Amino acid sequence: MSGPGFQQSLQQRQTQQLVLAPQMRQSLKILQVAALDLRAAIQEELQSNPALEELPMDGVSLEKNAGSGADNSGPETDAREEMEFKQDFQMLEKIGQDWRDSMSDTGGVRASSSEDEERRQHFFDSLTTETSLAEHLMQQAEMTDCPPEVREAVRYLVGSLDDRGFLTTSLSDIALISHLSLETVQNGAKLLRGFEPAGIGAENLSDCLLLQLAQKGRDKSVAARIVRDHFDLLVRRRIPDIARKMGLSPEIIQESLGEIGGLDPAPGRRFADDSNRVVVPDVTVEQDGDEWKIILNGDYIPRLRLSNTYKDLIAKGTLGKNERDYLREKLRSGKFIINAIEQRQRTIERITREILKHQREFFEEGVSKLKPLTMTQIADIIGVHETTVSRALANKYIKTPHGVFEMKFFFTSGYQSQAGVSVANTSVKEMIADIVANEDPGAPLSDQDIVGLLTQKGLTIARRTVAKYREELGLLPSNLRRRYD
Repeated sequence: MSGPGFQQSLQQRQTQQLVLAPQMRQSLKILQVAALDLRAAIQEELQSNPALEELPMDGVSLEKNAGSGADNSGPETDAREEMEFKQDFQMLEKIGQDWRDSMSDTGGVRASSSEDEERRQHFFDSLTTETSLAEHLMQQAEMTDCPPEVREAVRYLVGSLDDRGFLTTSLSDIALISHLSLETVQNGAKLLRGFEPAGIGAENLSDCLLLQLAQKGRDKSVAARIVRDHFDLLVRRRIPDIARKMGLSPEIIQESLGEIGGLDPAPGRRFADDSNRVVVPDVTVEQDGDEWKIILNGDYIPRLRLSNTYKDLIAKGTLGKNERDYLREKLRSGKFIINAIEQRQRTIERITREILKHQREFFEEGVSKLKPLTMTQIADIIGVHETTVSRALANKYIKTPHGVFEMKFFFTSGYQSQAGVSVANTSVKEMIADIVANEDPGAPLSDQDIVGLLTQKGLTIARRTVAKYREELGLLPSNLRRRYD
């Protein structure tokens, strides 16, 4: 019998866990790296696997070499290994299935608004980035001693962050989407706001700066008072006005502005890909007369084959068991790498073909004709899981008649116009940019005015959505856009 104040119990819990084998991790890496990075990854494999050989760029095609048997034992071995690879790849596509199933059970997939779709899109984008903000934050969440429901709330909150690390959805909306209580979501938000980097989970820029000051123990400083009470004057750098209102000298205000200037206005962006890196398109879409052609870029992908020398050694039967097993394993590993590269290229080609089919007007006329498109739609058509599509799009670029774009650019939620025409979020942003570009500089349009003009074009959009898109475009509020002659 247990003593007073103590209680013992037995609980049985069933959990599912997917453990990725090294070859499967290699397949994931090959699927999601960019063309230049893929070459480096293949070179590493060439150095570690003596059974792989690189052909000259004008040598035999990749497809012809991919059919070589792993141990030269005939077509039956080839067919078996090809089936094993397909089974491994199908297992990869099950990653993330639990999330999809749970969303389906709660109705999240069946009925979603454009903002829900943006959050969902951000979730899949986060899966594909090797060092993502979402991954960094969820690692911190796993290390905290908090109830499981709060950790689940953090997961939804992380999915609602933009690239700056700001929340794009209200806590009440997240509570509705996640089927968690508002109190639980509020506790999750409080937890998230204490994570690194400082400023994550803020509602806006001033909130982000205050969070950073608070984590430094400077929440009662002059700098914090300026951000909290005089943010409008801070944005316009009206130092004399701030000094007068606070009863402090301009020198003290100037010093505090220096402290504010050392804060990060977008802490989430440090996890974004380096925008200065060389971009090599993985695929080109170009028009040839009345037809459109899809050209995969294989210039940076080494052509591989299995070593005939090692296959011959196994075939002679003179090796000991350990040596024979070692070589067979290396040959199988090499065959898997060759198949994974083929699978990567085929997946990119199939996704590009569907992008071309759904976004034909974009390729013909430009960004303004971009239509709403989700990864789920493409995944259903080509018969893979949406996480496979997400990984295949990661770090990939497509060359079009209108420039080079990230492949993710073509996947966006959108709005239905009054005429029944689907309009992508990217096209809406372009409309807002055009409206602001053509406004009267002396009387700039407010966000509500822009809402009215979009309504005249047949698009019904909330004012806060216009404000969010305006900020993403780098456009100032109307009071800061006014110009005086």
